[in-house]
Amino acid sequence: MAEELDVVIVGGGPSALAGALYTGRANMDTVILERQILGGQIVEAYDVDNYPGFPEGITGPDLVEQMQAHAERFGTEIVYEQVEDIQLEGPLKRVITGKKEYLAPIVILASGADHRKLGVPGEKKLSGKGVSYCATCDGAFFVDKDLVVVGGGDAATTESVFLTRFASKIDVVHRRQGFRARAVHVENAKDHEKINFILDTIVTEIHGDEKVEGVTLKNVKTEETRYHECDGVFILIGAEPNTEYLENVMPSYAGSVIPVDFNMETDIKGIYAVGDVRKGSYRQVGTGIGEAITAAMHAEERIKTLREE
Repeated sequence: MAEELDVVIVGGGPSALAGALYTGRANMDTVILERQILGGQIVEAYDVDNYPGFPEGITGPDLVEQMQAHAERFGTEIVYEQVEDIQLEGPLKRVITGKKEYLAPIVILASGADHRKLGVPGEKKLSGKGVSYCATCDGAFFVDKDLVVVGGGDAATTESVFLTRFASKIDVVHRRQGFRARAVHVENAKDHEKINFILDTIVTEIHGDEKVEGVTLKNVKTEETRYHECDGVFILIGAEPNTEYLENVMPSYAGSVIPVDFNMETDIKGIYAVGDVRKGSYRQVGTGIGEAITAAMHAEERIKTLREE
């Protein structure tokens, strides 16, 4: 027998917690299904300096702890289970984990995304200590610093230009001569006096004890390696949305981002997508929270409509 609820939220990051706060306050029975650690990517952030209401900043774990307490105050249940499948049963949705099944008219997809990693020594150890995956989030911590940006797509080129507001010098490391980025973004980066390109090159190791101190660079053509001093490394090679579990209910979007309407609703009534899984997301805590609130408020109206039918 499936447990019957009003709302099932897939994922446990800030978007999920904000959505649960609003559905809980609306007296909708809500469960959050989180596969790993509550909070998602934000728990890796040593300082969150761009979320309103904390002028001195706040750590990612502390922010999540406060959001969790707020959601639980209004009755949200948090369950640590991985969603494996979602099936439709008329207006209801059956959410299946490895342990249990949940039945609800509303499902909010807030399962986030994972940054693509380089997978090199030092990356994990120095994550949040000079290794970053978001220029908008962390750029302000690198005033007058020398940075390395890894990547050759739109994110790497545009965010390199963004980082020039803070850094004194930026070296963009890319494994080939050509770029995936749009030509205009490449030209904007190349024309900036603070930006230098190191092509046909990869980062093979990130060095430092308590913070980033440098990287090892390897030329992929000559195989020559050298040590390159820097104060931070921004790895901007994309992200993978956590949507593989949609294979049955939304096969076109399994493993990719999901388009939604103005209310954050997908083309299936009662299923919403917010945060990093939403197509066009800005991938910021604040915007993801706003999207989740929009979805939750519309979900309340959707349930009223279903009950009247």
